[in-house]
Amino acid sequence: MSAALLRSAFDETIALHHRVKDADPRPVLDAAAAIVEALGGGGKLLLFGNGGSAADAQHVAAELVGRFTRERVALAAMALTTDTSVLTGVGNDYAFDRVFARQVEALGRPGDVALGISTSGVSPNVVAALEAARALRMHTIALTGGDGGAVGRIAAIHVNVPSDVTARVQEVHRTLLHVMCDIVERRVVDR
Repeated sequence: MSAALLRSAFDETIALHHRVKDADPRPVLDAAAAIVEALGGGGKLLLFGNGGSAADAQHVAAELVGRFTRERVALAAMALTTDTSVLTGVGNDYAFDRVFARQVEALGRPGDVALGISTSGVSPNVVAALEAARALRMHTIALTGGDGGAVGRIAAIHVNVPSDVTARVQEVHRTLLHVMCDIVERRVVDR
């Protein structure tokens, strides 16, 4: 049973990776280009999501502020999932749907990038944050699962992993985020 489960999980994630690899690469390349443009112009990347997507947001911020694979200048990236006082204060005083939007309103500037991650594509707080980012004339990127839902529709750039299995979507999200980090880092180093 356990060995079969292991093989099945690998088969599913490999098949989904292949499906995404064979899809149109433009959304991923456009997302990386928007991040490079913002960071190169003195802007920043704001990342957010819930649960495992919150962890992915923090992971990407760490890769860009620290380093992914090569030494280079630190890059301005911030996960909006890490300040528990802000999250609980905004959640309590306004609503949980506003925990990321309020931070985007406070920290975002025109030309910055807002990257919302949602495996379901229907996270109301991710939608609200992308709406706030759009109002501020920020670049908006959605990284989603399923059919992308409202999160995918609100963003200017939509990177979709077409699966309803959260674990498989997260596995491919991590690969896509690493590819974006690699592209961003290479372009920064090669300047």
